[in-house]
Amino acid sequence: MAQELVKAIVRVLDGTGPDREIEVIFNPTEYNVDYGANFQETAPPGLNNPILQFVNGTAQSLTMDLLFDTYTDGRGANVAERTKKFTDMVAINGELHAPPRVEFEWGVFSFKAIVEKISQRFTMFLSDGTPVRATLSVTFKQYQTVAEQLENPRRNSNTKRRVFEAHDSLWLLAAREYGEPKYWRLIARRSRIEDPRALVPGMVVILPPLEDFKMPEAGNGS
Repeated sequence: MAQELVKAIVRVLDGTGPDREIEVIFNPTEYNVDYGANFQETAPPGLNNPILQFVNGTAQSLTMDLLFDTYTDGRGANVAERTKKFTDMVAINGELHAPPRVEFEWGVFSFKAIVEKISQRFTMFLSDGTPVRATLSVTFKQYQTVAEQLENPRRNSNTKRRVFEAHDSLWLLAAREYGEPKYWRLIARRSRIEDPRALVPGMVVILPPLEDFKMPEAGNGS
């Protein structure tokens, strides 16, 4: 028994309007998901290679090509009228004062994002110049709220070590690693740091898992 073809859709999550779910004409033949991370280089004197320190993750990118054809199925209508629903996703929404968030969904795969870029290429025309076939090269950039990112299990990762740099402080390290500067005490305690203001560049500090630490109650002098 043949399985029913599941069509990919792009769902508009913000604002109001008639086109909340936009179905592609042809499913993509492939798509790419790109992952990345930002690292900062520090070059201590006397070493051949710089020390790489993780700074932050980068948003995932989803890219694909979508084919639109109104010549074989559409009676030769202007294909730009079909693709406009997609190209409008990078336009500023009057209610939001920004482009809307969207969600690409195809079967079990879903990707919440904003549309970062669309490149439209027309490849077939009627005798009067009306475009009837086009390919959209679409780039979706992952979108996560602050609350969604703070729920990420990154907080419960294993113990890490970082090289302290001149522009760093325990408060900045705690905010960057745990999402809250108040956890600087955790770093100081595990790194055996008595005076957090006396740290020098090049010192290695320990960043333990957050579950290993319980914040002291206010007023207990810890």
